[in-house]
Amino acid sequence: MRQRLRETYVDLHAHPELSFEEHRTAALAVERLAALGFVVHAGVGGTGVAGVLVNGDGPCVLLRADMDALPVTEDTGLPYASTVRTTTTADGVESGVMHACGHDVHVTALLGAADLLSRSRPAWSGTLVVVLQPAEELGQGARAMVDDGLYDLVPRPDIVLGQHVAPVAAGLLGVHGGPAFAGTDSVDIRLVGRGGHGSRPEATVDPVVLAASTVLRLQTIVSREVAAGDAAVVTVGTLHAGTKENIIPDEARLGVNVRSFDETVRNRVLAAIERIARGEAATAGAPQPPEITIRDAFPPVINDPTETERTRGVLAARFGAERVIDPGPVSGSEDVGVLATAAGVPIVYWLLGGWDPAAFQAAVEAGTVDQDIPSNHSPRFAPVPHPTLETGVEALVVAALDRLAPPAPA
Repeated sequence: MRQRLRETYVDLHAHPELSFEEHRTAALAVERLAALGFVVHAGVGGTGVAGVLVNGDGPCVLLRADMDALPVTEDTGLPYASTVRTTTTADGVESGVMHACGHDVHVTALLGAADLLSRSRPAWSGTLVVVLQPAEELGQGARAMVDDGLYDLVPRPDIVLGQHVAPVAAGLLGVHGGPAFAGTDSVDIRLVGRGGHGSRPEATVDPVVLAASTVLRLQTIVSREVAAGDAAVVTVGTLHAGTKENIIPDEARLGVNVRSFDETVRNRVLAAIERIARGEAATAGAPQPPEITIRDAFPPVINDPTETERTRGVLAARFGAERVIDPGPVSGSEDVGVLATAAGVPIVYWLLGGWDPAAFQAAVEAGTVDQDIPSNHSPRFAPVPHPTLETGVEALVVAALDRLAPPAPA
């Protein structure tokens, strides 16, 4: 199995697809699941795939993986590095396409787990549902599948299980009960100025200066408006303005990302963003207030505490307690919780270590983890196939078998 896992992973890594464009990946999943005896539903929520394997009476367990890649130009130096390029529809920017968040790991591990569980049917009873979800990077794929009737096509599960590869040592698993992954909001801000010649700024309202002051002021929200015991992240990820150095443009656009674990904190941060943008525009004498749009919002992942402890126990029994850690709340976001909330069932979602253990340990000892170990979304993000893939497969299998019923007596 190890060789097939690697071959699948390398193939997926070399052929990444953006959100809602995962046609090749979905076709591969459909083919593999059908060959294993699953009843397969394709095109759910656009490009999503759901497979059902009924194996007698018992609980229903849903295992989930996301499929989409990112508009990132790969810089890993891997022999199977992606050479795919695209022009993004939203802003017309040309870039490479890369599995910079490890969704190729997730798909490979889920297909491997489906294979093992299908071949070990004498050892369990119940129903296994596997979901390969599109567009996690947009925070839209899980909702799209639910809205397209996912739970009319597959049985409602008793629990949702899944994992996300992370830049920690391969072989480690990270499980945290309660708020485990942050909710996220993307905020678009259009700052309106009055353009003109670069030699006559007095005749303009410069939106570039307005944008700069807004960016700096936004950085005070977490440090001055969020309590020390709470958590939030505010990041300005894009700033677009102007076409030429001697032209003061009419507008500037900011793309802001917010992470939070608590609804009260979330509301306070979003209100502060709007207040600051409007205040800076007024101070600059902007001819009109800014346009502020919240999009791609999805809630935090809240792991069920009881089910999480149960999962921690079975993972520790399989891998050893020293390999199952509590990472605390993760500021990254995931829309997998939508699948559990829509079904009204608990979720347990954990981290899967993916970095070379020797390299990670060396970075820990040198105190250079942040500098030497690329994070998710980096063009240098490169999980090692082994033991990442085997650990991911085994973690899904043991967590699923723990929930599925034992076989009926002969």
